[in-house]
Amino acid sequence: MAYLILIRHGQSEWNEKGLWTGWNDIGLNDQGRLEAQTAAEKIEDIKIDKAYTSDLKRAQQTLHEIVTKLKIRKLPTIIAPELKERNYGDLAGKNKWEVKEQYGEEQFMKWRRSWDYPIPNGESLKDVYHRVIPYYEKHILPELKKGKNILIAAHGNSLRALVKELDNITDEEIPKLEIGTGEVYVYQIDEKGNVIFKEIRAVN
Repeated sequence: MAYLILIRHGQSEWNEKGLWTGWNDIGLNDQGRLEAQTAAEKIEDIKIDKAYTSDLKRAQQTLHEIVTKLKIRKLPTIIAPELKERNYGDLAGKNKWEVKEQYGEEQFMKWRRSWDYPIPNGESLKDVYHRVIPYYEKHILPELKKGKNILIAAHGNSLRALVKELDNITDEEIPKLEIGTGEVYVYQIDEKGNVIFKEIRAVN
């Protein structure tokens, strides 16, 4: 049996302002660093063998805060662009609540939460799924099957895509899933790669 730990990055400077961030490389703010440290406290009972994170600094900074808090030395870490946030295309950098006011609740929610509704010049969650899941199955799942405990520090949508797969969430139900900054999901995975237990240890 192995542990798979999923942690969304802490609050970023743009999260605080309500801006769609996407592939913009925005760092954590002070609150985000505290959220990462709190996340670390929730998993201090688990020995982490290897970590994966995206190529965006808010995820890497979150991992750094966790590793520092837990006093882990020389944690093998893989930076994977496949785990980065959803590309928000033409919406990137815009204020979410101003967009909601301009286009209305229905259109806003299609862009923000739907499974396969496209953003102009961006990605749908389905697109994110089709880059995250093949990477997980090829690189991360084999490590879990070997009994290694894996930590993934990533983003709201890349983690939603992975949780959809792990929890067998339907296309119709996935819009209801939101993972807050600093939230911690812990899965137990058996030697065949199946989920045998899940718990949410921190909710923001």
